[in-house]
Amino acid sequence: MRSPGAVVAVTLVCLVTLAVGAFGLRLSRTTSDFYVAGRSVSARWNASAISGEYLSAASFLGVAGLVFSLGADMLWFPVGYTVGYLVLLVLVAAPLRRSGAYTLPDFAELRLQSRGIRLLASVLVVGIGWLYLLPQFQGAGLALATVTGAPPYLGNVVVALVVLASVAAGGMRSITLVQAVQYWIKLTAIAVPAFVLMLVWARNGHPLPAAEGGWEGALAGFGAREHPTYATYSTLLALCLGTMGLPHVLVRFYTNPDGPSARRTTLIVIALLGAFYVVTPVYGVLGRVYVPTLPDGLRADAVTLLVPEAVSPGTLGALLSAVLAGGAFAAFLSTASGLTVSVAGVLDQDLLGARMRRTTGGDVPPARTFRLSAVVAVAVPAVASLVGVSTSLADTVGLAFAVAASTFCPLLILGVWWRRLSVTGAAAGLLTGGTLALAATVATVAGVASGRGWAGALLAQPAAWTMPTATLVMVLVSLATPGRVPPGTARTLVRLHVPEDVLAATRGRRADADEGGALSRR
Repeated sequence: MRSPGAVVAVTLVCLVTLAVGAFGLRLSRTTSDFYVAGRSVSARWNASAISGEYLSAASFLGVAGLVFSLGADMLWFPVGYTVGYLVLLVLVAAPLRRSGAYTLPDFAELRLQSRGIRLLASVLVVGIGWLYLLPQFQGAGLALATVTGAPPYLGNVVVALVVLASVAAGGMRSITLVQAVQYWIKLTAIAVPAFVLMLVWARNGHPLPAAEGGWEGALAGFGAREHPTYATYSTLLALCLGTMGLPHVLVRFYTNPDGPSARRTTLIVIALLGAFYVVTPVYGVLGRVYVPTLPDGLRADAVTLLVPEAVSPGTLGALLSAVLAGGAFAAFLSTASGLTVSVAGVLDQDLLGARMRRTTGGDVPPARTFRLSAVVAVAVPAVASLVGVSTSLADTVGLAFAVAASTFCPLLILGVWWRRLSVTGAAAGLLTGGTLALAATVATVAGVASGRGWAGALLAQPAAWTMPTATLVMVLVSLATPGRVPPGTARTLVRLHVPEDVLAATRGRRADADEGGALSRR
């Protein structure tokens, strides 16, 4: 399939991204602007940005591909994606904002008073970010190749360059504007074609699905799952609990002015994600009706881009495909931008940038080290994406969620709500969960987990056993090492849980009391 309109749509999305990013450069002046947008983003604007960032290749293309290949059971994917924000709202959204941290490693050090924990958290942030970036570049190559016939590497290069330009321009301040705009581009691009295609489908008299023989090819290309009950519940656990451990999601809550606005942001995000995920399965269903077999060389992830011309061959189908291609690129760009900011921030503060400042005696502008870190953050997954990976976009993203659920989820929940968490316990839990989940991820991506039976299922969907194991290790080791609980834990927990206005009033009363005492002593 060749669509000149798709080239125009992709080009327009890239130009809009660059233009908004350049505008953000005019607003970025301080380190706080680069990392957390000056902590002044309103709830509605931040919610649009979070939704734009969160709706990735797995959302725009992967969910429809799963429904196309494996049927209605895969509707649990969008449910899990959305419910994750409810868990985030209830457990950690406001305390994270009150912590005053810039990044997850900042929070880890604040809570546990340990540079070692900070370094371990930094390595995990970079690993999760790169794993999540991988399908964004793969999806860009797939989308551009499907609608234009261009070589897959071209889409990877385009996304890498545009993201790098946007992030380097103005950091978080710039990306906030970009992602908020891109959410509405994506919602329009996914919803309008779906509405038109459903009208065409109704006008055509509701044709029956294609013969079952066509499904064998699709299932063979995707990989039918064994132990579906375990796979479903493990996936739900990864999506629900992994959301709170995604570095590019959590950093967004540091941009709100206060805890209440962080909660309002989360509520709006749930509504915005729900509106988007109502639409995506439509393409999987229509694919089952109109695309009996996939073209050679394409996976089920491409079905969203194939459906328009299958439903309505000709000008209308080509136009709708172009709109979807533009929306898909908006998905790749927005998610990749947020991931790049979070990874670059950690590389700058704790790894690459920190080392440069030590070797030069601190004589390096923060913006320069941040931009260099952004180059590294983009280059590694972009190059890795050129290597063939057999897993689908949604499954690769699901593995990133599993790693996040097995590491940062226990750290955040226990760190926010349990005063007996020790430095040794946190380190043991992070190492256990990270090692187990990353080993399962490597085995899956490398094709080792494609074998039949429970071994393959446990490796392909590891969250159901890696997350409880990591949490149990963190709790047991903490109980065994009470002397390693940070001495300022009670004060830190008060900071996390007491509303800002109460703390401000308390400080004011203390200041008045101190002043009164001083006067009486005079």
